[in-house]
Amino acid sequence: MMAAHAKEGTRRHKLQVRREISAGGVIWRHHGDNRIQVVLVRPAGRDTWVLPKGHVEPGEAVKDAAVREACEESGLQVVAGERLGEVSYVYSWYDNRDLPPVRIFKRVYFYLMEVVGGDLSAHDGEIAEAAWVDLEEATQRASHRSERQLLAKARTLLLSSIPHGEEAS
Repeated sequence: MMAAHAKEGTRRHKLQVRREISAGGVIWRHHGDNRIQVVLVRPAGRDTWVLPKGHVEPGEAVKDAAVREACEESGLQVVAGERLGEVSYVYSWYDNRDLPPVRIFKRVYFYLMEVVGGDLSAHDGEIAEAAWVDLEEATQRASHRSERQLLAKARTLLLSSIPHGEEAS
């Protein structure tokens, strides 16, 4: 009975819910002896390595947002290919510390992206570091399991596109 009375005295706020769509990509290149490298970024203030991604702006096509975000976060120019997959997750965010958190349901669409120019040092201020990483290492270094799974899928697609017996140039 006491617990019921204690709850009556507390003020309950309705949990706010928001849905967000983001987009990004697995940026890749051939390097050296037919090795494939991909870009991982480390967001400022975090100790995680992730794929470049960000919010889709109002009126923006998802694929266009993926290219824009990949370019901004990596400093590279890319061409988006096929959609690689999507990741969904839920997290809480405080818009205002005096109010309960907002529950955010997020879906991120990822594309396979080939680099065509640019420079990793030209990444935006949201990113502390951008790096080319051998694909095999990237599947281990990426901080989130869902992104490691996308990298494994990209590996399968990219390796199947290299003709067997092709010599390094």
